[in-house]
Amino acid sequence: MDAVRLILASRRALAGSGGVPAVLAEVWQAQALAQAVGSRLAVSGPPELRGEALGLTELAGRGCGVLDAWALDPGDLRAARLTGLDDTRQALLCLDVLLGEAGIALVGVASAAPDEATYWQCMEAIDAADESRDRVREMLRKLAAREEALPEREAG
Repeated sequence: MDAVRLILASRRALAGSGGVPAVLAEVWQAQALAQAVGSRLAVSGPPELRGEALGLTELAGRGCGVLDAWALDPGDLRAARLTGLDDTRQALLCLDVLLGEAGIALVGVASAAPDEATYWQCMEAIDAADESRDRVREMLRKLAAREEALPEREAG
């Protein structure tokens, strides 16, 4: 499935999640999807994005790692269904929004955390989501610079 469709499905699932375990599971799914997109771009994306994409893969992996592992059926793992990145720019724009929404959801969980462990888990996951989002935004900036440079090269 294309990255944009998967990201949109994750946004809907996150928005519809209720209760701490469900929200944390959806944030885990979002980070796993960011990791998969980063990995795909690191291997086969535009050369100028590969370093940032590798960083995204690592940061999103950290975001998954700080959250408790959820008992997801392998068929439920959205990131495993990633088959393509048809529109890199659109996928990154959607991923930016998803990671922002994940951060906001984590703030909500942290503010009402039932225990200290959940609170600190959320704090670390917020940090990972924020850093992942920074990488996505840097890739978007590099894409914009690349697109600006193309007409100049063609004219020259």
